[in-house]
Amino acid sequence: MHHTKDKGDLGVAKAYCDLVEKGYLVLFPSTEHAPFDLVSYDGGKFVRIQVKYRSSVRGVLQVNLINWWADRNGSHGKPIDKSQVDVFCVYCPETDRCYYFKAEDAKRSMTLRVSAPKNNQSKNVRFADDYAGVP
Repeated sequence: MHHTKDKGDLGVAKAYCDLVEKGYLVLFPSTEHAPFDLVSYDGGKFVRIQVKYRSSVRGVLQVNLINWWADRNGSHGKPIDKSQVDVFCVYCPETDRCYYFKAEDAKRSMTLRVSAPKNNQSKNVRFADDYAGVP
């Protein structure tokens, strides 16, 4: 089992690899306190990317847009300021893939389905494969 920080580092590494394979130049902030993990550049546009590592539970990736941290006073959560992020990248270890969605397309969370529902429902279902490209 990976430590939470290790999972985050793995997610960023996988996102970096995925973006480079897609032809982007990838920049890293010089501080871990930046509101984003990576910046992609395609020759004309910079995109701030926040990376999340999420395991699939019963075929679903649930991405809550909250930053968590711990200090001597316990664990704390704060909603992500989406004005500071252009795109979220979700790395799923079960599929070993990255999925991307615009910050403006999510309210407080985003649910992506990595496997077909047992009842074959497709209406109002966000299939993860539809989010494999960078918006």
